Amino acid sequence: MKFKKNKARITITEFFAINFDEKNLWEYKAQDTDLLAELVNIIRPRNLKTILSIDLGELLKELKENEQYRIGLAKYLKGLLKNKKFSKILTDAGILTDADFIFEVKKRLFAKLIPDQPEKDTLEYLLNQVFYVKTDPVWIAKIPPQQIEQLFELLTFSPIYTTTKNGSPLAELLFALEVIIHRIAGRALETEVIQMVPEYENLESPFLAYQKEFALIAEKLLEERRNFITPDDLGYKQLIILHRQCTDYVKTAFKNSEKYGISLRVNQSLLRIRQQLERLNTLLPLLIINSPEEAKKNTITLAKDLIAYNCDKNNVRKLINESTELISYEVTQHTARTGEHYITRDRKEYFKMFWTASGGGFIVAILCIIKVFLSKMDTSAFGHAFFYSLNYSLGFIAIYVLGFTLATKQPAMTASALVSALEADKKKTNVPDGEKHKTFAELFARVFRSQFIAFVGNVVVAFPVALLGIWLIDITFDYNLALTKWYHLIRDLSPIHSLAIVHAAIAGVFLFLSGIIAGAVANRDKHQHIYYRIQEHPLLKLSLGRVRTKKLAELYEKKWAGIMSNLWFGVFMGSTASIGIFLGLDIDIRHITFASGNLALGLYGANWNVSESMLFWGIFGVGIIGLVNFSVSFGLSTALAFRSRNIPLSEMRLIARSIWKHFKRKPMSFFFPNFRQSSRSLKNN
Repeated sequence: MKFKKNKARITITEFFAINFDEKNLWEYKAQDTDLLAELVNIIRPRNLKTILSIDLGELLKELKENEQYRIGLAKYLKGLLKNKKFSKILTDAGILTDADFIFEVKKRLFAKLIPDQPEKDTLEYLLNQVFYVKTDPVWIAKIPPQQIEQLFELLTFSPIYTTTKNGSPLAELLFALEVIIHRIAGRALETEVIQMVPEYENLESPFLAYQKEFALIAEKLLEERRNFITPDDLGYKQLIILHRQCTDYVKTAFKNSEKYGISLRVNQSLLRIRQQLERLNTLLPLLIINSPEEAKKNTITLAKDLIAYNCDKNNVRKLINESTELISYEVTQHTARTGEHYITRDRKEYFKMFWTASGGGFIVAILCIIKVFLSKMDTSAFGHAFFYSLNYSLGFIAIYVLGFTLATKQPAMTASALVSALEADKKKTNVPDGEKHKTFAELFARVFRSQFIAFVGNVVVAFPVALLGIWLIDITFDYNLALTKWYHLIRDLSPIHSLAIVHAAIAGVFLFLSGIIAGAVANRDKHQHIYYRIQEHPLLKLSLGRVRTKKLAELYEKKWAGIMSNLWFGVFMGSTASIGIFLGLDIDIRHITFASGNLALGLYGANWNVSESMLFWGIFGVGIIGLVNFSVSFGLSTALAFRSRNIPLSEMRLIARSIWKHFKRKPMSFFFPNFRQSSRSLKNN
């Protein structure tokens, strides 16, 4: 059985012959949008990417050569457009409706599945029925302006400046402008927004001044019945100045987020104000006419804007990009500052990293032993999740508080520091493209060797400490802790006999998330002035004294974000397997340092009686797990840092080339510092 191909679209000539000939069939559909939707569908290109220009020549020819077609189409379109309200499109479409980010995302997603259908007396209803494809504004913009103006004249459309009566296009435009201005002023005067710009505290709000100035212009338009203003109008010039001041106000608020932090709600409020100011910047010039020809051009511009705004109103990707850009920047700024401490510069710092990583490996070895004990508990999956999470969280917090290092926690921090260096490189203008990322490549080499020595410190210490611990338990209590667990402990490390690579990738995602949590907590505390509130807490000052309370606030500022990050990292690591059991999925976590400790426990549990193949895949698996941990965590963190600074991913090609050139020139710098240079610097000091 053969399926028929989709019915071919009729031509414009056939469309007019069917609907606008002597029978005037269009009159039976005069109140419906179906005919207009059909005509637009004929013109709409099927493959927009390959088309540079949209030609309306055939449509214009039919209208010029057949008076009946022209009159009939003009009557039909004017009947559809008569008294159609459109102010809501100008005030709402594509602009955030609420400061609640999740609500806005859900609203737009739902509208994509089941589009909102407004009342039939609105232009929004007509546009929803006719221009419902999101690329419609793109191909409309490709129509030559001369052809659109010819179509405008052939159909005898009137400019929007003919009258300001209620329901007229100009009245709708003025009402929309007034609504936007009132909404901006109201949002800008909210306490949370004002707190972001203390510089304007004792100055008159530019938003209120803008509101007053526009009211005077609107009143002048209505009183003089001129229906437009000229470019040299003093009131309009004042509006331009005030608009610039309002824009600067919002820019200052965003810039101050680095000093004061920012919440998602305030970020959304500022975004909404910025979007509304951009909308005003587009609509206000439509009130200006310098010549009769501009009246027609402004009317066409307004029509294009209405179509574009209506098509873009449910754009979820744009919403997420705009809403998360500043928050991600603030989060990665914190991790960038923290990440600088994880990048070694000389021999002294290199070996210091080894010793701190050794301390991390020591604690992880103890956590491995405790986890094997906990696995023998007779409890539910939730019970195991709780105790595993508690074990991991306390251990990770201990590593952090004691100043030790967990190697795989570094990528999420160092990625942001690297991108900060890249951002500085991009600002260099007098450097050839081949050398532009040289500083970045050198920093990457430092990061890589810092990761390398941290991995070595973790793994080299975790293995013998875990082995020593299980041996001491055996000789003290005559109990081989891993006797019944050894097979799974070693087999789960093999990348070919288990899902070790997938599980290592999951751990990499958790490492990335823990870095995000650290930045988010630091940003939130900064925005809510938590450190200052602790420092000035009256009860704490009364009980601890002013000096100790200040030290407590400083300790909180320095450590709390890291503690919360490690707490949640422990919860993620400890609960994954139990969640997998609940969902019926084989998911778990594999971490290089724990893998090293588990390998030691497995070998002792088997009394060293394991096959060469099993031992090889166990050792090889430890390295693979570490590589995947690092790659996933570093990759996600780098992508977020690129996103937060608006650096295109295409930049990665140039970066990779610079790193490769540096590796060929100094391969050992990726693993060891320059010991000679370090010695000289020590002597000079």
